[in-house]
Amino acid sequence: MASGARSQTQSFDKHSSLRAHPFFRDLGATVIDRLAPRVITSKVRKASVIFRKGDIGSKLYAVRSGAVRISAPSEEGKDAIFNLVVPGELFGEIAFLDGGQRTADAVAIDNCELMVIERRDFIPLIRDNPEVAERLIKILCARIRRTSEQVEDIVFLGLPGRLAKVLLHLYRPSATAAPSSKINVTQREISQMIGVSRESANKQLQDWQRKKWLKLERGGLVIFAPQALRDLLSKDMA
Repeated sequence: MASGARSQTQSFDKHSSLRAHPFFRDLGATVIDRLAPRVITSKVRKASVIFRKGDIGSKLYAVRSGAVRISAPSEEGKDAIFNLVVPGELFGEIAFLDGGQRTADAVAIDNCELMVIERRDFIPLIRDNPEVAERLIKILCARIRRTSEQVEDIVFLGLPGRLAKVLLHLYRPSATAAPSSKINVTQREISQMIGVSRESANKQLQDWQRKKWLKLERGGLVIFAPQALRDLLSKDMA
């Protein structure tokens, strides 16, 4: 893990944190009791690299707070952003499961707190508890569905719809954190997620700012009217 990350093993209640996370909360006391001693928490500073594409993956990450960008770099220095992982979600599961190389970079776009589980501790748990394996399969299927959806969005949705969809994904409530009106993500990152230029994304955001749907701030934006974005997206998808 990058130098910006500081691990802490005693600063939180592991059992409560696992029960609060959507992936782990319904697994039952026996599984939680077995897993809790093997979980560590890591506080990661904004802009820290958690792992790079090509690294060998031995850890699974669960986000407790903050957000993580999953992207792939190009030779020209541009990034293709596949996902922004928010509280209540997992990342790093592909290389974690097969022991192979990471398929993308993971970078903290805000100060984050992560739960980290080593592969050597988790694989035996999967073998002994088919329910855990089923949940991971669902996570992988959701990733595939999201990738297909992103391709469809680029083909079928206009820029406003794609932009509204990304903002609502970042704004949405989760089991571990209330929805936040402040989104700490740059316009460059947003534009890369929806496959447009930064200038095009900025023009649309400026229009929504004039309508008082949101406010642009340095390093992010504040959402004032999520329902307006939902209504716009529904019309675009109709």
